[in-house]
Amino acid sequence: MSGRGIRFGLAAAARCAILALSLGVTTALRWARIFPSNDPILAVMLPCAKRGRVAAVAFPVAAMVLFDVLSQRIGVWTAVTAGTYGILGLTFAHVYRALANRGRNVGTGMFLVSGIAGVLVFDFVTGPVMSSLLFRMSFGQAFTGQIPFTLWHLASVSAYAVVVSPALDWALREIERGRDWIVHRLAAARAAS
Repeated sequence: MSGRGIRFGLAAAARCAILALSLGVTTALRWARIFPSNDPILAVMLPCAKRGRVAAVAFPVAAMVLFDVLSQRIGVWTAVTAGTYGILGLTFAHVYRALANRGRNVGTGMFLVSGIAGVLVFDFVTGPVMSSLLFRMSFGQAFTGQIPFTLWHLASVSAYAVVVSPALDWALREIERGRDWIVHRLAAARAAS
């Protein structure tokens, strides 16, 4: 196998490890139901968004579908929430790339701000907008009914964004460093032979 093929294979393996770790953390936290509006998906998605558009979209869609399949609640709402999270992930990946291009670091503070913004957008789309469309509620009723849920959702995501996002970001960075170390060692061995 060529050096390029090995690098591609290691990159693919690292991406799979990142996705598996992210899905495992999210599913475990969702089953734990730590908060009334327990939502680790957004907080786990943020470190994935630092790794690019594919991870930013693939992770939340996979997380929503996986949990809904495991809890036997797959349906239209799965598509709505997975799609909304996917679009948010794509947006955050774009924002994080722009920040990185300007030399800005994406860390705990940015995860917290992103989590709050993400909850407000997500809850508006999946709450008043979709509830009034799917369940024939008035927009005002859906909006008013969404407020307590959104407050709990903000608390949940904020806590996860401050604790889980930085820890997962570190773990994903270590996976990437391991991949880079292996690629470097293989290139050095190839050059020596």
